[in-house]
Amino acid sequence: MGKQKSNRSLKSLAELFLVSTRLGLTSFGGPVAHLGYFHEEYVRRRKWMDEKSYADLVALCQFLPGPASSQVGIGIGVARAGVLGGIISFIGFTFPSVLALVVFALLLQGMDIVEAGWIHGLKLVAVAVVAHAIVGMGQKLTPDVKRRTIALVALVGTVLWQTAYMQVGVMLLAALLGYLFYKGKGVEEGAAHTFQISRRFGAACLTLFFGLLLILPLLRSMSSSHWIAVFDSFYRSGSLVFGGGHVVLPLLEREFVPTGWVSAETFLAGYGATQAVPGPLFTFAAYLGTVMNGWQGGIVATIAIFLPAFLLILGTLPFWDALRRSPKMQGVLMGVNAAVVGLLIAAFYQPIWTSTIQSAIDFAIAATLFSMLAYWKLPPWIIVATGAIGGLLVANI
Repeated sequence: MGKQKSNRSLKSLAELFLVSTRLGLTSFGGPVAHLGYFHEEYVRRRKWMDEKSYADLVALCQFLPGPASSQVGIGIGVARAGVLGGIISFIGFTFPSVLALVVFALLLQGMDIVEAGWIHGLKLVAVAVVAHAIVGMGQKLTPDVKRRTIALVALVGTVLWQTAYMQVGVMLLAALLGYLFYKGKGVEEGAAHTFQISRRFGAACLTLFFGLLLILPLLRSMSSSHWIAVFDSFYRSGSLVFGGGHVVLPLLEREFVPTGWVSAETFLAGYGATQAVPGPLFTFAAYLGTVMNGWQGGIVATIAIFLPAFLLILGTLPFWDALRRSPKMQGVLMGVNAAVVGLLIAAFYQPIWTSTIQSAIDFAIAATLFSMLAYWKLPPWIIVATGAIGGLLVANI
């Protein structure tokens, strides 16, 4: 009996790994598109989760900081095969893009091609992608004057004072304003459901999440270890991102470009390349880690930036049904999401716009790429290829 159960468990894990890897190889288009791929594969085709449970899981992952699509994938893996299933699901979905970006970073270093025309084209792709994200998120997350004001405060603060402390302060202020403005807003009720994770295990994960957030900066200040500093920077960035992968850009830029660990040109080239690969945008960390410390650095950076997402989703699943019914928590989230829009606009200006748009033809190419993405609804890989070719042609004019 135990052997049969073990065989079924191994079969479930193997199936989960194969399915999630296939999604990791084919899921282009960013977190919203990923959620569509997950729904089609896991809910409609395989029926591993019903519609209501999937919707509730997506709501939880939108509530948490971190990469929403990766957290949904982890949650589905947990529902299918426990905590180990969550790990397997994450590895399958994430590994293809991590591998591609590590190889790209090694190629970039080995061939000294940072100034190549196609690299500039990838930077123009980054302009179009972030502009598109700003338009979409602005419409969704700042529909009224109060939230637009919160976004403006976040924008002004992070543009004028470009420090990690300012970003954290802006988030805390936005949470307070959201609580004050929207704490009485009603919350839609829904059916309860549970995952096979105990509250004790969930509490341990949340304790570890906050513990690392506090302890890593202290270890960094007391130690001269480069690896501790790198792990702290990526972990903190992964812990403070509300709104998806695009929002990690300003946090990572503030951590690594001013310190000289990564040049602005190399940073933006990697961000452009990240648009060319499927899977979560957080795998941009694998590129940065590889640029700084080789493939080993890419692995460490990937673990560090995704670890908060793991701890948060595993920690909150047992408590989610109560949390999602709290109007006060909903108000906090509304304020923080509005601040995300301001952070994104600040990142769009510096470093993306100021270091990329240097001429009228740069602006024309970026506008064309934006139109291809926003209006013509072309696949992301076509936008990336067009940007790279456009940059190459301009460089040879």
